[in-house]
Amino acid sequence: MLVTDRTLVGGGDGLVEAVAAAVEGGVNAVQLREKDLAPTDLARLAVRLHKALRVRGTIGGRALLIVNGNADVAREVAADGLHLPADAPFARPAGVALVGRSVHSVEAAVKAEREGAAYVIAGPIYETRSHRGAAAEGVRLISAVVGAVSVPVVAIGGITAARVPDVLSAGAGGVAVISAVLGAKSPIAAACALREALDAVPLRARRAAVER
Repeated sequence: MLVTDRTLVGGGDGLVEAVAAAVEGGVNAVQLREKDLAPTDLARLAVRLHKALRVRGTIGGRALLIVNGNADVAREVAADGLHLPADAPFARPAGVALVGRSVHSVEAAVKAEREGAAYVIAGPIYETRSHRGAAAEGVRLISAVVGAVSVPVVAIGGITAARVPDVLSAGAGGVAVISAVLGAKSPIAAACALREALDAVPLRARRAAVER
């Protein structure tokens, strides 16, 4: 999952271009997370991304578009999903099939699953610029959350291609990144490296990690 930050790529135009390239490189879900945008501007950007993903996507013709935090925008643009911040009330907009939540503890993950979250994003696993000052939890958080819930667990926070094997071995079903792709000189090359690292860990090894 690619989480957006248009400030890393020079604004909205750069973001659309970088996201499209990243999807070509293997990203199969894009979370639109631009918290400073007004709802109208967020919706406009979501529509642009949705069009780009339909044209450039690689998974079933396109990647999933998930809107962070704004249920109204998610519904308005017919997004595939809504992602809820850790402290947001649970919401499931009409017509939006997928709802996920950010979590920072086992207790929060259990609550999210109980409320109806289809997946959780756990972190930060390593130090990251997007959450300055937040304690890096390490892969032990992934192992603990995976052992407590049955929904997919996605690792976030300082994830790089080199770190992918460690988080997958801890049981993560996938990874979410921001600067690893949007901060790279070539978003498509960075996405390819992450996809190759993900595909290099056999599914049976991930299942064994969960069963331990």
